[in-house]
Amino acid sequence: MQTRTLGSLSVPAMGLGCMGMSEFYGTGDQAEAERTIQRALDLGVTLLDTADMYGPFTNERLVGKAIAGRRDEVVLATKFGNERGEDGSFRGINGRPDYVRRACDASLERLGVDVVDLYYQHRVDTTVPVEDTWGALAELVEAGKVRTVGISEAAPETIRRAHAVQPVTAVQTEYSLWSRDPEEDGVLATCAELGIGFVAYSPIGRGFLSGQIRSVDDLAPDDFRRHNPRFQGEAFQQNLRLVDRVREIADEKGVTASQLALAWVMAQSDRGGNPGVVPIPGTKRVRYLEENAAAADVELSDDDLRRLDEAAPVGAAVGDRYPDMSGVHR
Repeated sequence: MQTRTLGSLSVPAMGLGCMGMSEFYGTGDQAEAERTIQRALDLGVTLLDTADMYGPFTNERLVGKAIAGRRDEVVLATKFGNERGEDGSFRGINGRPDYVRRACDASLERLGVDVVDLYYQHRVDTTVPVEDTWGALAELVEAGKVRTVGISEAAPETIRRAHAVQPVTAVQTEYSLWSRDPEEDGVLATCAELGIGFVAYSPIGRGFLSGQIRSVDDLAPDDFRRHNPRFQGEAFQQNLRLVDRVREIADEKGVTASQLALAWVMAQSDRGGNPGVVPIPGTKRVRYLEENAAAADVELSDDDLRRLDEAAPVGAAVGDRYPDMSGVHR
């Protein structure tokens, strides 16, 4: 697996998003999830992404159990800021310094580690100056509990303010062939200017770009995508056309649509001056992990990239990314 640079971190060209192993994407299989994580490490997919809110709390425990005995192989990323109760209730976005410190200690305990390699502010708390939140993060770095820090779904000015307090190692935002907003809203350009890495979550469009979802009935009854505007009604049908255009190109290259989508994201490291653009596709099954990892070997020509730009231009997807967009890009 090739490597990329996220700030001061050297990471594989692709990571593994662990969220769906515990929540949001239907029923999980914990034994299979552990096998998936361990197989990821075998394949060199050593950047593991979790968060305290996933489960809630159970995903960190799962990841901690899966990496026990292999901690030195892992670049471990987790997040704070979306505060939830043990019963799953959402208590709001919290960026208060005292909460940051408590959340970090709790994550370290659940993960069974002494230090987190990359600790993200999951969402920006507009009631707390970002400088205050990042002052607490700087203290965690100084205390040796956190090696580097990042921020998720933040606007360019917020990224700059945070970076002035403590260097931002990575910005994590949704980015794929059907979510190209970071190219348009200045986030990728800000990362390139400041030397910040970029981590793309949902790089296969929440699975939609795989071409395997042809109807909302293909989703489990409790799958959160059923409530996602892009998966509903006429938006769903129009987005299918985008997927079919991408799949045609994938078929010509002899790769899956998912692999093509991932290869496109990885290719963005070489465009626009960004030091590292790293996708973290989520999966809870070994066979999909292996398919995704093979995307690192897919080479895209300038003509391939041009055709994909035409097939899925900025703004091509229909519908918002979330039912409620108020918590993102602050």
